[in-house]
Amino acid sequence: MGALLYGGSDIEVKFEDRVLAHLQVVIGAKLRRREGFFFTWRDDMSVGDGRSSVWIDPSVPLYFRYSGSKPPVINREWIELLTLSANSTQGLHLMDEPPGPNSAGAPGKSKDNSVKPG
Repeated sequence: MGALLYGGSDIEVKFEDRVLAHLQVVIGAKLRRREGFFFTWRDDMSVGDGRSSVWIDPSVPLYFRYSGSKPPVINREWIELLTLSANSTQGLHLMDEPPGPNSAGAPGKSKDNSVKPG
């Protein structure tokens, strides 16, 4: 289980490494173009089972921390779906990984998605 650490605000959101790698590709592409956007995910039941959003902006530092050392194979279909979402007026919404030749078998989905102080 990896984590996305957001800015200097002590926000740490846990995601499976596979999910985190796909988010890094999509978020990195948006930030290279200097585009800000909202990123929304569903919270784990341990923190209320709601949803959370953060504004992602090139001026806010992000840190992608992986628990494993081996990078996953990227599912291009999932990248395309996440990118379409990120380019919408509602921003990037985390969704389950679609089945396909580069999927991990089970849907790529966070087991936690909990926001914890860093």
